[in-house]
Amino acid sequence: MKKLSKLTNIIGICAGLLLSSNALAWGQNGHRIIAQIAFNHLTPKTQQAILPILNGEKLAEVSTWPDEMRSNPSEFWQQQSTPWHYINIKKAAEFKPASYDIPATKHDIKDAYALMLKATSVLNDPKASIEEKQFYFKFLVHVVGDIHQPMHVGRSEDWGGNKVKVKFFGKESNLHSLWDTLMIENQNLSFTEFTDFIDTKDQKTITKYLNSQPKDWVIESFYEAEKLYNVGNADFKYNYVFEQNPLMKQRLTQGGIRLAGLLNGIFDKSAKPLVNALPKAF
Repeated sequence: MKKLSKLTNIIGICAGLLLSSNALAWGQNGHRIIAQIAFNHLTPKTQQAILPILNGEKLAEVSTWPDEMRSNPSEFWQQQSTPWHYINIKKAAEFKPASYDIPATKHDIKDAYALMLKATSVLNDPKASIEEKQFYFKFLVHVVGDIHQPMHVGRSEDWGGNKVKVKFFGKESNLHSLWDTLMIENQNLSFTEFTDFIDTKDQKTITKYLNSQPKDWVIESFYEAEKLYNVGNADFKYNYVFEQNPLMKQRLTQGGIRLAGLLNGIFDKSAKPLVNALPKAF
């Protein structure tokens, strides 16, 4: 009986790990690209302020931590924190950001938007411990990236496109994984090369991207996901890459610029809104 119980636990853990791996956003390179773009746009004061939180690591390095920790078999990492990476919306009108309160505890965080609220609150709290700030800082860096991946605002019934089968250059995959990893890896670039190619210093573009709120990022992804669900014959090759690469690159760049603005708004009170800081209202 004990052996059967142990076997059941092992199977449960493996299933949880499999489910977690199917729900990653942008893959490692995508998150690192967003974080590196963000770092390029941090003010000197913000860069200095986050050093104790980074504790010797780089921003791009910590950006993948929440996904890496999902290999941990604990209940928190396998179940409780999983919804922090996405938000499911059937209709745009169903998303009501004004109805959200800042979660009091981890147990009150129900989705990616609530996570961003909680993380921002903790990082703005001078009484929060360094351990708490490090935890929520890493999640904020990661989830801002998550929410810019359209399929992380996908439909709950298909697990954000995980059940939508597609082919990419003949390889069996699904719509979620296509946007998590395959589209980016198809470029054959390191995250630093990719960052150099798509980052921007154009002030009009930066201002446009910063003139938004986290609630807008959610809705943007929702509408893009709705279009991506129209997979046609779902056999994607060069035409799909040609059509969708601009959106993929735009979402990565937007995620990086906006993450920088959010962090500057928290750690550098002198940062100029719409240039190197994001307006604080959620």
